[in-house]
Amino acid sequence: MIRVKKEIGMAHHKHHEKLEKIKEAIRDSKELTEEQKSNALVHVEEWYAEDKAFGSLIEGLIEKFAELEPIFSEMGLI
Repeated sequence: MIRVKKEIGMAHHKHHEKLEKIKEAIRDSKELTEEQKSNALVHVEEWYAEDKAFGSLIEGLIEKFAELEPIFSEMGLI
């Protein structure tokens, strides 16, 4: 169980780093207008929040139903 939490946490950390790079690229873009940048950044934040929620869901399910861990692992979710 602890391994799963660590793996989920590591995945979030990797996603967070990638999303920060994406946000930086959007902010630095010379091709996008300020409005386009703003809209794109809003979408990135929404996707990040959804991803965190998904990780919390997986973690919560595993805490309640340990039998799901191998299934989620097989699916590549953890």
